[in-house]
Amino acid sequence: MGLTKTKDLSSREVEIAEYCKVLGSPARIAILNLIIKQKACVCGELVDQLPLAQSTISQHLRELKLLGLIQGEIEGPKLCYCINKEKWKEMTQLLNDFFQEGQKLPLNKNYC
Repeated sequence: MGLTKTKDLSSREVEIAEYCKVLGSPARIAILNLIIKQKACVCGELVDQLPLAQSTISQHLRELKLLGLIQGEIEGPKLCYCINKEKWKEMTQLLNDFFQEGQKLPLNKNYC
């Protein structure tokens, strides 16, 4: 979203949208699922376990890393990725709070 379109929105609204945008890709969800299931850093296994090209996986990893959801470490000639637990917790809390606000809406026929 361009700066001119977000200048009148709260930083919270922009942050929620950024998380949703990154999580809106099924490939990124699959990558995150694999990393979470490993419970450790994942190196070259992503290419072996996903039906995606190395370049496509690299692009998705870049987007996840830019937002801070994953972090990478160099292990020899490989770059290994794992969940950034602090950022994950921050995202979870932000999205949970957002969805909880929606739970407070009155559920009657006159609402809309």
